[in-house]
Amino acid sequence: MPSLFRLLTVLAVIGGVIYGGIYALANFVNPKPREMSFIVPPDKFVKK
Repeated sequence: MPSLFRLLTVLAVIGGVIYGGIYALANFVNPKPREMSFIVPPDKFVKK
């Protein structure tokens, strides 16, 4: 039984680290906005 608790503790710690990393990326990293433009070739509008 102690090995089960150890396994669950390790999984909980790993999950907490992953969750903390995702939270930090979502709240503390600001992406740089930039303008995007795409040139669509005319043959994309022709139905086959």
